[in-house]
Amino acid sequence: MNAALLALVTTTAMYVLMNGAHIFETALIVPAWTAAPPKSLAIFQGTFRLDFTVFWIVFHTFHEITFILALVICWNIQDVRSWLLVLLAAHVAVRLWTLLYFAPTIIEFQRMTHVSTIDSDLVARAARWRHLNYIRVGIFQIINMALLPLISRVARM
Repeated sequence: MNAALLALVTTTAMYVLMNGAHIFETALIVPAWTAAPPKSLAIFQGTFRLDFTVFWIVFHTFHEITFILALVICWNIQDVRSWLLVLLAAHVAVRLWTLLYFAPTIIEFQRMTHVSTIDSDLVARAARWRHLNYIRVGIFQIINMALLPLISRVARM
């Protein structure tokens, strides 16, 4: 296997793993905490609270390193380089959206004091976060799938 193919397979595999975690979190964790805040925010409280901060920081860091390495290694393959630049730009845009909206909002929810009531304004904010997250996760899936033809292209070289 040549270096370009290995780099593309590695970054695509990292994306698949990351997207699996996104799907897991979106399907199981997000509906639980967005159901009825602040009551449902208990999931983020106490000794056994959920906190994926370190997981996501580490995972995204490793993935983005592999993505950049794939771009560097494939730089001399013009059509692959062009697509990688487009996909990296899309990825960076979604990551910026995450850093500017999703991360601060969920951190705010995580820091709220758990009470056994339900606040309709918080329910609406949580629902907005949940619905926008579906879009965000979908975009990550599309970027991941768009890497597959590049693997095929390099494998045929």
